[in-house]
Amino acid sequence: MGVSPPGGAPTSGRERRRVSVVGVAGELLLTAGVIVLLFVAWQLWISDIISGAQNNARAHELAQQWSAEATTDPTPDASEEPTEPTEPPVPTEPAEIVPPVAPEPGDGEVFGIMYIPSFGPDYAVQMAGGVSRSRTLDTIGIGHYPGTQMPGEVGNSAYAAHRTGYGGSPFYRIAELRVGDPIVIETPDGWYTYRFRNLEYVKPWAVNVLHPVPQDISTPAGERYLTLTSCSPKHTAIERIVAYSSFDSFQPRADGPPAVLLPEPPAPTETPTPVKEAA
Repeated sequence: MGVSPPGGAPTSGRERRRVSVVGVAGELLLTAGVIVLLFVAWQLWISDIISGAQNNARAHELAQQWSAEATTDPTPDASEEPTEPTEPPVPTEPAEIVPPVAPEPGDGEVFGIMYIPSFGPDYAVQMAGGVSRSRTLDTIGIGHYPGTQMPGEVGNSAYAAHRTGYGGSPFYRIAELRVGDPIVIETPDGWYTYRFRNLEYVKPWAVNVLHPVPQDISTPAGERYLTLTSCSPKHTAIERIVAYSSFDSFQPRADGPPAVLLPEPPAPTETPTPVKEAA
Protein backbone atom coordinates (compact mmCIF):
# COMPACT_ATOMS: atom_id res chain seq x y z
CA MET A 1 0.00 0.00 0.00
CA GLY A 2 1.13 3.46 -0.79
CA VAL A 3 1.47 6.09 1.88
CA SER A 4 -1.23 8.76 1.67
CA PRO A 5 -0.21 12.37 2.20
CA PRO A 6 -1.41 13.82 5.50
CA GLY A 7 -4.98 15.10 5.42
CA GLY A 8 -5.89 13.82 1.95
CA ALA A 9 -6.15 11.02 -0.57
CA PRO A 10 -3.24 9.69 -2.62
CA THR A 11 -2.11 12.02 -5.45
CA SER A 12 -1.18 10.54 -8.81
CA GLY A 13 1.68 11.72 -11.00
CA ARG A 14 -0.81 12.80 -13.70
CA GLU A 15 -2.53 15.22 -11.28
CA ARG A 16 0.83 16.63 -10.23
CA ARG A 17 1.73 17.25 -13.85
CA ARG A 18 -1.63 18.96 -14.48
CA VAL A 19 -1.11 21.27 -11.52
CA SER A 20 2.39 22.05 -12.67
CA VAL A 21 1.26 22.98 -16.21
CA VAL A 22 -1.52 25.21 -14.89
CA GLY A 23 0.90 26.94 -12.53
CA VAL A 24 3.43 27.62 -15.27
CA ALA A 25 0.71 28.94 -17.58
CA GLY A 26 -0.54 31.26 -14.83
CA GLU A 27 2.95 32.59 -14.18
CA LEU A 28 3.45 33.23 -17.90
CA LEU A 29 0.16 35.12 -18.12
CA LEU A 30 1.06 37.15 -15.04
CA THR A 31 4.47 38.00 -16.50
CA ALA A 32 2.90 38.96 -19.82
CA GLY A 33 0.44 41.24 -17.99
CA VAL A 34 3.26 42.97 -16.14
CA ILE A 35 5.16 43.49 -19.41
CA VAL A 36 2.06 44.99 -21.05
CA LEU A 37 1.54 47.35 -18.12
CA LEU A 38 5.19 48.44 -18.23
CA PHE A 39 4.90 49.04 -21.97
CA VAL A 40 1.77 51.15 -21.49
CA ALA A 41 3.48 53.11 -18.72
CA TRP A 42 6.44 53.68 -21.02
CA GLN A 43 4.27 54.86 -23.88
CA LEU A 44 2.00 57.13 -21.82
CA TRP A 45 4.39 58.48 -19.25
CA ILE A 46 8.14 57.92 -19.52
CA SER A 47 8.38 58.11 -23.33
CA ASP A 48 6.10 61.16 -23.36
CA ILE A 49 8.18 63.03 -20.79
CA ILE A 50 11.43 62.20 -22.62
CA SER A 51 9.92 63.32 -25.92
CA GLY A 52 8.67 66.56 -24.34
CA ALA A 53 12.11 67.30 -22.89
CA GLN A 54 13.74 66.69 -26.27
CA ASN A 55 11.24 68.97 -28.01
CA ASN A 56 11.87 71.72 -25.46
CA ALA A 57 15.65 71.39 -25.93
CA ARG A 58 15.28 71.69 -29.71
CA ALA A 59 13.09 74.78 -29.29
CA HIS A 60 15.66 76.50 -27.07
CA GLU A 61 18.41 75.65 -29.57
CA LEU A 62 16.34 77.20 -32.37
CA ALA A 63 15.77 80.36 -30.32
CA GLN A 64 19.51 80.68 -29.73
CA GLN A 65 20.13 80.21 -33.45
CA TRP A 66 17.73 83.03 -34.33
CA SER A 67 19.35 85.32 -31.78
CA ALA A 68 22.81 84.53 -33.14
CA GLU A 69 21.70 85.18 -36.71
CA ALA A 70 20.22 88.53 -35.69
CA THR A 71 23.46 89.69 -34.04
CA THR A 72 25.55 88.78 -37.10
CA ASP A 73 23.53 90.87 -39.56
CA PRO A 74 25.77 93.22 -41.57
CA THR A 75 26.10 96.75 -40.17
CA PRO A 76 26.66 99.97 -42.17
CA ASP A 77 30.24 100.62 -43.21
CA ALA A 78 31.76 103.28 -40.94
CA SER A 79 34.16 104.37 -43.70
CA GLU A 80 31.36 105.81 -45.79
CA GLU A 81 31.33 109.58 -46.04
CA PRO A 82 28.93 111.22 -43.62
CA THR A 83 25.86 112.80 -45.08
CA GLU A 84 25.01 116.46 -44.72
CA PRO A 85 23.34 117.31 -41.40
CA THR A 86 19.63 117.74 -41.59
CA GLU A 87 17.10 119.55 -39.50
CA PRO A 88 16.17 117.69 -36.31
CA PRO A 89 12.91 115.81 -36.71
CA VAL A 90 9.79 117.22 -35.14
CA PRO A 91 8.76 115.12 -32.12
CA THR A 92 5.66 113.06 -32.83
CA GLU A 93 3.61 110.52 -30.98
CA PRO A 94 5.15 107.05 -31.29
CA ALA A 95 3.30 105.08 -33.94
CA GLU A 96 1.81 101.72 -33.08
CA ILE A 97 4.09 98.90 -34.16
CA VAL A 98 2.35 96.85 -36.84
CA PRO A 99 3.51 93.28 -36.31
CA PRO A 100 5.10 91.65 -39.35
CA VAL A 101 3.26 88.66 -40.80
CA ALA A 102 5.27 85.71 -42.11
CA PRO A 103 4.02 83.58 -45.03
CA GLU A 104 2.13 80.41 -44.15
CA PRO A 105 4.57 77.53 -43.59
CA GLY A 106 4.57 74.30 -45.53
CA ASP A 107 3.48 71.00 -44.01
CA GLY A 108 5.97 70.10 -41.27
CA GLU A 109 7.98 73.31 -41.75
CA VAL A 110 9.10 74.80 -38.42
CA PHE A 111 8.44 78.55 -38.20
CA GLY A 112 8.02 79.47 -34.53
CA ILE A 113 8.31 78.62 -30.85
CA MET A 114 5.49 78.87 -28.31
CA TYR A 115 6.10 79.86 -24.69
CA ILE A 116 3.47 79.65 -21.93
CA PRO A 117 5.14 80.97 -18.75
CA SER A 118 2.39 79.62 -16.48
CA PHE A 119 3.39 76.10 -17.62
CA GLY A 120 6.90 76.59 -16.24
CA PRO A 121 10.09 78.49 -17.15
CA ASP A 122 11.36 75.67 -19.38
CA TYR A 123 8.21 75.39 -21.49
CA ALA A 124 9.17 76.02 -25.12
CA VAL A 125 7.65 74.06 -28.01
CA GLN A 126 8.40 74.24 -31.72
CA MET A 127 5.58 75.16 -34.10
CA ALA A 128 5.24 73.89 -37.67
CA GLY A 129 2.80 73.97 -40.55
CA GLY A 130 -0.03 71.44 -40.76
CA VAL A 131 -1.75 69.29 -38.16
CA SER A 132 -0.93 65.78 -39.37
CA ARG A 133 0.26 63.41 -36.66
CA SER A 134 3.12 61.86 -38.62
CA ARG A 135 4.71 65.07 -39.89
CA THR A 136 3.92 67.63 -37.19
CA LEU A 137 2.08 66.68 -34.00
CA ASP A 138 4.00 63.47 -33.18
CA THR A 139 7.41 64.65 -34.30
CA ILE A 140 7.58 68.45 -33.81
CA GLY A 141 4.92 69.54 -31.29
CA ILE A 142 2.42 72.25 -32.23
CA GLY A 143 0.76 72.42 -35.65
CA HIS A 144 -0.69 75.44 -37.46
CA TYR A 145 -4.11 74.88 -39.04
CA PRO A 146 -3.68 75.51 -42.78
CA GLY A 147 -5.72 78.45 -44.02
CA THR A 148 -5.89 80.22 -40.65
CA GLN A 149 -3.99 83.43 -39.99
CA MET A 150 -0.35 83.66 -38.97
CA PRO A 151 0.95 85.26 -35.73
CA GLY A 152 0.24 88.99 -35.67
CA GLU A 153 -2.18 88.85 -38.59
CA VAL A 154 -5.69 90.21 -38.23
CA GLY A 155 -7.99 87.22 -37.79
CA ASN A 156 -7.60 83.87 -36.08
CA SER A 157 -4.22 82.17 -35.78
CA ALA A 158 -5.16 78.58 -34.83
CA TYR A 159 -3.08 75.62 -33.61
CA ALA A 160 -3.40 72.02 -32.45
CA ALA A 161 -1.27 69.79 -30.21
CA HIS A 162 -1.52 66.55 -28.25
CA ARG A 163 -2.91 66.13 -24.75
CA THR A 164 -2.63 62.36 -24.58
CA GLY A 165 0.59 61.88 -22.61
CA TYR A 166 1.47 62.40 -18.99
CA GLY A 167 3.12 65.80 -18.91
CA GLY A 168 5.19 65.86 -22.07
CA SER A 169 2.39 66.67 -24.52
CA PRO A 170 2.45 70.38 -25.47
CA PHE A 171 -1.16 71.15 -24.46
CA TYR A 172 -1.43 68.69 -21.56
CA ARG A 173 -2.08 71.55 -19.09
CA ILE A 174 -4.25 73.68 -21.37
CA ALA A 175 -7.19 73.52 -18.92
CA GLU A 176 -5.02 75.21 -16.26
CA LEU A 177 -4.81 78.51 -18.18
CA ARG A 178 -6.19 81.52 -16.31
CA VAL A 179 -7.54 84.81 -17.66
CA GLY A 180 -4.69 87.13 -18.57
CA ASP A 181 -2.00 84.42 -18.81
CA PRO A 182 0.50 85.39 -21.54
CA ILE A 183 1.09 83.09 -24.51
CA VAL A 184 4.13 84.13 -26.55
CA ILE A 185 5.09 83.06 -30.06
CA GLU A 186 8.67 83.66 -31.15
CA THR A 187 9.69 83.84 -34.81
CA PRO A 188 12.84 85.19 -36.50
CA ASP A 189 11.08 88.61 -36.56
CA GLY A 190 10.43 88.84 -32.82
CA TRP A 191 7.88 87.94 -30.16
CA TYR A 192 4.06 88.05 -30.44
CA THR A 193 2.29 88.14 -27.08
CA TYR A 194 -1.35 87.09 -26.65
CA ARG A 195 -3.44 87.04 -23.46
CA PHE A 196 -5.68 84.12 -22.59
CA ARG A 197 -9.41 84.89 -22.39
CA ASN A 198 -11.54 81.75 -22.02
CA LEU A 199 -11.97 78.01 -22.60
CA GLU A 200 -14.64 76.17 -24.54
CA TYR A 201 -15.49 72.50 -25.12
CA VAL A 202 -16.80 71.49 -28.53
CA LYS A 203 -17.37 68.39 -30.65
CA PRO A 204 -14.49 67.21 -32.87
CA TRP A 205 -16.28 68.40 -36.02
CA ALA A 206 -16.87 71.99 -34.76
CA VAL A 207 -14.60 73.69 -37.30
CA ASN A 208 -16.26 77.08 -36.72
CA VAL A 209 -13.69 77.68 -33.95
CA LEU A 210 -11.18 78.19 -36.78
CA HIS A 211 -13.08 81.05 -38.46
CA PRO A 212 -11.33 84.47 -38.63
CA VAL A 213 -13.71 85.45 -35.81
CA PRO A 214 -14.07 82.22 -33.81
CA GLN A 215 -17.62 80.82 -33.79
CA ASP A 216 -18.83 83.71 -35.98
CA ILE A 217 -19.08 83.08 -39.71
CA SER A 218 -20.62 86.42 -40.72
CA THR A 219 -18.57 89.09 -38.90
CA PRO A 220 -15.37 90.24 -40.67
CA ALA A 221 -12.25 90.07 -38.55
CA GLY A 222 -11.08 93.32 -37.01
CA GLU A 223 -8.88 91.95 -34.23
CA ARG A 224 -6.08 89.43 -33.82
CA TYR A 225 -6.99 86.15 -32.12
CA LEU A 226 -5.09 83.04 -31.04
CA THR A 227 -6.89 79.68 -30.80
CA LEU A 228 -5.38 76.52 -29.29
CA THR A 229 -7.16 73.17 -29.64
CA SER A 230 -6.56 69.74 -28.16
CA CYS A 231 -8.36 66.56 -27.14
CA SER A 232 -10.68 66.33 -24.14
CA PRO A 233 -10.84 64.68 -21.67
CA LYS A 234 -7.15 63.88 -21.22
CA HIS A 235 -5.98 60.73 -23.03
CA THR A 236 -9.18 60.59 -25.13
CA ALA A 237 -10.62 62.26 -28.22
CA ILE A 238 -14.33 62.45 -27.35
CA GLU A 239 -14.39 66.26 -27.46
CA ARG A 240 -12.08 69.17 -28.15
CA ILE A 241 -10.91 71.72 -25.61
CA VAL A 242 -10.40 75.16 -27.13
CA ALA A 243 -8.43 78.05 -25.59
CA TYR A 244 -9.05 81.56 -26.96
CA SER A 245 -6.64 84.47 -26.57
CA SER A 246 -6.43 88.01 -27.89
CA PHE A 247 -3.41 89.90 -29.20
CA ASP A 248 -1.50 92.03 -26.70
CA SER A 249 1.77 93.24 -28.27
CA PHE A 250 4.66 92.62 -30.63
CA GLN A 251 8.31 93.07 -29.68
CA PRO A 252 10.91 93.22 -32.49
CA ARG A 253 13.95 90.98 -32.11
CA ALA A 254 16.22 94.02 -31.82
CA ASP A 255 14.42 94.97 -28.58
CA GLY A 256 14.98 91.59 -26.94
CA PRO A 257 12.38 89.24 -25.46
CA PRO A 258 9.30 90.60 -23.64
CA ALA A 259 9.37 90.97 -19.89
CA VAL A 260 7.04 88.00 -19.38
CA LEU A 261 9.83 85.69 -20.61
CA LEU A 262 12.58 87.17 -18.45
CA PRO A 263 13.42 85.55 -15.10
CA GLU A 264 11.99 87.36 -12.12
CA PRO A 265 14.61 89.24 -10.08
CA PRO A 266 15.27 87.80 -6.64
CA ALA A 267 13.30 89.38 -3.83
CA PRO A 268 15.36 91.86 -1.81
CA THR A 269 16.47 90.60 1.55
CA GLU A 270 15.94 92.80 4.56
CA THR A 271 18.98 93.51 6.69
CA PRO A 272 18.07 93.19 10.35
CA THR A 273 18.53 96.37 12.37
CA PRO A 274 21.07 95.84 15.14
CA VAL A 275 19.64 96.18 18.62
CA LYS A 276 21.44 98.74 20.77
CA GLU A 277 22.49 97.61 24.17
CA ALA A 278 21.13 99.54 27.08
CA ALA A 279 23.61 101.87 28.80
